[in-house]
Amino acid sequence: MQYIFLIYEDESDERRDAPDLIAEYTSLSDELKRRDAHIFGAALEPTSTATSVRERDGKRMIIDGPFAETKEALAGFMILDCENLDEAIELAARMPTARIGTIEVRPVA
Repeated sequence: MQYIFLIYEDESDERRDAPDLIAEYTSLSDELKRRDAHIFGAALEPTSTATSVRERDGKRMIIDGPFAETKEALAGFMILDCENLDEAIELAARMPTARIGTIEVRPVA
């Protein structure tokens, strides 16, 4: 079953760009690719580059930045093939951001 791992980080936290954290992600991604579990993943540009779009009653609203104002912002995602939710949770816990941010795990419909 495929799961999406939504990676949330505090953009002001300098640890998120630490070389050791990036190396951990690279190592984990390489392992998952060898296991044929890695489907796709990508880091995202900062929320300052985002544009939010809403359409209500035929009127379009375009907002610079994210729609929600939160401390943690979506920083990236991975789609992985896992046996079950237990395996997905184990993999989420291994992601470096789990120590400084949040990993949201959802089954792909």
